[in-house]
Amino acid sequence: MYFSEYFNVSKDILNGYCAYDISIVADTPLFIDPFLLFNSNKKEYRILHDEIINYLRFLKNKSINNKYLSEAELRTWYLFREVKQTWLGFTVSGNRGLGLNIKFAYTLHNNLNKIFKNFGDENITSGTHLEKLCLIEGGVGKDKISDFTTNLIKKYLLDYTSKFALEYISKDKRKVVNVPRVKFNPTTESFVNLEYELPFFNDFILLTPMDILTRDDTWINRSDLISKFENYIISESLPNEVLRTHINEYFYKIIPKKPSKKDKRIAIEKILKEFPQLIDFFIKYKEDNGVQAVKYSSEKVEYSYTLFVKQFGNLISLLESETDFYKIGKDTFNSSLERCKYLKHVIENMDGYRLLYYNGIPIKREDDLHILFKFTWFYTRFDVSHGVNNGRGISDFKISYGAKDKTIVEFKLASNPQLKRNLKNQAEIYRISSSAKKTIKVILFFTKEEEKKVINILNELGIAGAKNIILIDARNDNKPPASRA
Repeated sequence: MYFSEYFNVSKDILNGYCAYDISIVADTPLFIDPFLLFNSNKKEYRILHDEIINYLRFLKNKSINNKYLSEAELRTWYLFREVKQTWLGFTVSGNRGLGLNIKFAYTLHNNLNKIFKNFGDENITSGTHLEKLCLIEGGVGKDKISDFTTNLIKKYLLDYTSKFALEYISKDKRKVVNVPRVKFNPTTESFVNLEYELPFFNDFILLTPMDILTRDDTWINRSDLISKFENYIISESLPNEVLRTHINEYFYKIIPKKPSKKDKRIAIEKILKEFPQLIDFFIKYKEDNGVQAVKYSSEKVEYSYTLFVKQFGNLISLLESETDFYKIGKDTFNSSLERCKYLKHVIENMDGYRLLYYNGIPIKREDDLHILFKFTWFYTRFDVSHGVNNGRGISDFKISYGAKDKTIVEFKLASNPQLKRNLKNQAEIYRISSSAKKTIKVILFFTKEEEKKVINILNELGIAGAKNIILIDARNDNKPPASRA
């Protein structure tokens, strides 16, 4: 299920090549951060960032010369499909993300000819940044920035992967493929296709260097901009006292006397559009603290690698060697229930709980649990769909075998403040809306307090002891060393 396993390459060789050992079952929630290219000591990374900015200058000229591009032109120059072959991003089930949509194209195009006419000619920051174009309006997060960046450095990733493949991967697991839209030709104003010999498993696969990846957000991001504005960090950095006073007066003029969080956000968005130079001061602040970007991202990548590759991989090995987890082939409900019980057994009785901690701290995101579930189900005859919207909400997982045999599995952390409401309503809604016959709720707790909370909720709702509710004790303070059941 990992690149190193399928292609018979040692993890040490991958690490020496600085390549992330991706899963080829489900996306790993990591993203390419263009700031890490800009701030790198590696010349080839800085050249890549320059090439991204040069392409954006091309878009800026198009935007200024023609404010009303056709949709076909927008799609040609602004829209790119997600480079799914990197196996990075949000998609837990498989590797097909949404890519860039037409809203992204319009937002970028409009900002280039209205708010950011000085793009590429800044005199406040030491460089020009793609992320700047997406700071004012919402809906353009790390996934969109990463998709855009990945497409514009695709040639580098192809060269990087092909070089590795030719040296370390056997010929029977490589394939020559024609890759679309690899390099931009400024003369024809179009992208050209190129051929590469690459690792192949149902599709070609791309490796990504670990030192350009991050997890939670890009270093320059909109939520941080809003936060820094609210905390006066940006205004305090303004060298012009008159401008600072003018901005404060404008802010208090447009904001209600008792503002909500939404009111503040809307007011800040208006100020940023009225005084776009504030964005440059914010970016300068981020540039000045660029060392922290490298440290922050490397810590997040190390966390992801340890959890998703090392520890989840070890948990899968335990399930395979010590249980019949991968031999189950009954109907979806009983198969799902038995697998959840095997998972519970390995975590509680075979030291599997250790693999859910990083530096002594338990995992805190349900998304990480969902990745674990998908990883453990990689070998099954059933269809395992994640995040399925059946008209009444988004379920964690739908396990199906044909049109009639369906089971919904909800994976929850006991620390989730919405747990009670979820147990009461959510899974039943999903069961009805997806025509699933059964639902299973799996709840992990990491402390005695969390255990009491779950038990009290189950008793209050009258569902304690229900067959389809699996509680998993992942505490590290109530298990003897090297315990065995």
